[in-house]
Amino acid sequence: MISKDKITEIFCSIDDFCKVFEPALTKKLISDGKKHRNRAFKMSKSEILTITVLFHLSGHRTFKHFYKFYIQVHLKNEFPETVSYNRFVELMQSNMLPLVLYLKTCCLGECTGISFVDSTPLRVCKNKRIRANKVFEGIATTGKSTMGWFYGFKLHIIVNDKGEILDFMITQANVDDRTPLKSENFLKKIMGSIYGDKGYLSKELSSLLFDQGLHLITGIRNNMKNVLMTMRDKILLRKRSVIETINDQLKNICQAEHSRHRSFSNFITNLVASIIAYSFQEKKPSIKFETNTQTSQIALFY
Repeated sequence: MISKDKITEIFCSIDDFCKVFEPALTKKLISDGKKHRNRAFKMSKSEILTITVLFHLSGHRTFKHFYKFYIQVHLKNEFPETVSYNRFVELMQSNMLPLVLYLKTCCLGECTGISFVDSTPLRVCKNKRIRANKVFEGIATTGKSTMGWFYGFKLHIIVNDKGEILDFMITQANVDDRTPLKSENFLKKIMGSIYGDKGYLSKELSSLLFDQGLHLITGIRNNMKNVLMTMRDKILLRKRSVIETINDQLKNICQAEHSRHRSFSNFITNLVASIIAYSFQEKKPSIKFETNTQTSQIALFY
């Protein structure tokens, strides 16, 4: 289970953010000239966001069991004033904006000049239930990955050599992996070299990124001629499995992917909270990169 120190760490970080966010949001709100009731909630915004993130670190498979039998039973001292499960689900989805802003401002890493890019499918249901799925009708699409066809979305992430997520983007399942790299916002904080798999192979994309000061490095297909590549880039390209490990942890440990969503807002809240939970992991998949005058040594640690 989650240690009390980790719960305190997450709550303090989120609470510090909320103390800045709430006054700033109040100033930006446009008044309609009418008086509105402004009753204080039983639970604070910090408590709601903290519990939302803690679920993805707890190991529980369902949020209802986690909330009713762990939060309300074993964490009474930490969260003395809890609401009903149905009410909390409503509050959790209504606080999606501060959750996303907290992720963007407090949980993303800094670019070191070595970045890895990859996409992973987010299935919202099994293939045999695609036609029966009504929650994501008109939103999700059918796409194909290396593991076969799936129905849902794609999560595109960029990570550094320390295993920290630098940025992310959610697209429909039928969107090409190279499309997010053409967006300036996705690469706003990225510099140096970007390493990707063969799915990112494109002369047009490489030229576009080169004009922005970025070097896209990918593998080549079997029917292509060999290209010149430095030993440093060749070794780092082999170590891009670090981002595949991060994708695996996001989906299987932090539960970024499951088929129990009842609304699109619930899907987004779950995904954002899982990325925040990953950022609080003490040990992340990373690459130790050391350079001397003669050789470059690279080792992968989990």
